[in-house]
Amino acid sequence: MESSHFDVPPAGGEKPHACDTCGRRFALEKHLQTHMLIHSGEKPYACNVCSHASTTSANLKSHMRTHGEKSYMCVICSYRCRQLTSLKAHMRTHTGEKPFACDTCDYKCMSSNNLKRHKRSHTGEKPYACDTCDYRCTQLFHLKSHIRTHTGEKPYACDTCDYRCSNMNCLKEHKRIHTGEKPYACDTCDYRCRHLSSLKTHIRAHTGEKLYACDTCDYRCSEVAKLKLHKRIHTGEKPYVCDICSYSYSHLSSLKVHFRTHSGEKPYACDKCEYKCTSSKYLKQHKGIHTGEKPYACDTCDYRCSRMRTLKQHKYIHTGEKPYA
Repeated sequence: MESSHFDVPPAGGEKPHACDTCGRRFALEKHLQTHMLIHSGEKPYACNVCSHASTTSANLKSHMRTHGEKSYMCVICSYRCRQLTSLKAHMRTHTGEKPFACDTCDYKCMSSNNLKRHKRSHTGEKPYACDTCDYRCTQLFHLKSHIRTHTGEKPYACDTCDYRCSNMNCLKEHKRIHTGEKPYACDTCDYRCRHLSSLKTHIRAHTGEKLYACDTCDYRCSEVAKLKLHKRIHTGEKPYVCDICSYSYSHLSSLKVHFRTHSGEKPYACDKCEYKCTSSKYLKQHKGIHTGEKPYACDTCDYRCSRMRTLKQHKYIHTGEKPYA
C-alpha cells in the first residue's frame, strides 16, 4: 500500500505545517497534531494500570515500563533503570561526556532534551502556557510550579521544620538554613551564601554596579529591595505599625528597634563599659566615646562630633534657626 502525503515528509527538509499558537513548524501534519496536544492539555493515551495519561503512544509505552522491572544496571554505581537510553544518559554522569552542543554558543550538555531546552534561550520559544493567566515558559516543570501559584498547592515539605513550598528548588534552598551549607562563593572575597541571587547582589558591591534607579530622584542602588525601601521617602508609606502605641515606620528593622522601648530589651552591649542599647547604630555612636572617633563633620566650620543628632544641633549656630521655638 502506498504511503500518503500525510506520512511522507516533503523533500529538501521543508516544514510546511506551522503551529498557530507558538509558531513551531513540522514536516508532517501528524507531528503538528501531536504537538498541539501540549497547548490543549489533551492526553488521549491512558495507562490501564494507574491514572497516568500521555499525549503520545510513545510516551505511554515509556510510562508502562515503570510498572515493570528495572533491567538495566550501571556497572559503576547502584543506579538501575527500565530503558537503555536512560542508562546511556546516566553513564555520562560518570564519564563527564557532553556530546550535545549548541550551534549558537559554547553550551554543551549530556542529553538531547537539555539541548532542546537550552536552544529556547536563543529562539525565545515558550511552548508551555498557563490556562489561567498569560504566563508562558520554556520548560514544563516551570509551568507546573507556576500553576501552584493559582492552586495554592505546596507539595514539598521540609523534614526538619514545618516549612512547605511549591517547588523542589525552593525546598533545597530552604534546607540550607538547617545544614548551614553555603555553596555560592565570591571569587573576590571570602563571602559565601545560600542563594545564587544573593551572590549576584553581593558581587555588585565589588563592581559598583547599580541597576535599580528611582523614578523620582537620582537615587540608584544594587538591590530591588533597597529601591523599594527608598521609594517610601517619596510616598511617605509607613507599613510597619507598633501594636502597642500605633507608632509607624517605613522599615521593619526600625519597628523592631522601637519595640524594644516597650520590652526594655537592650541586646547591644559595649565591651569597654557597662553601656547597653537597643540598636547597633546607638552602640557604634557610643563607642566613639572610647575611641575618640568623630565621623560627623560640619561643612561650614571645623566642628566634628560622634553623633549625627549632635551635628544637626550644631548647625543651628550657622543658620540661626531655633528648632524648638
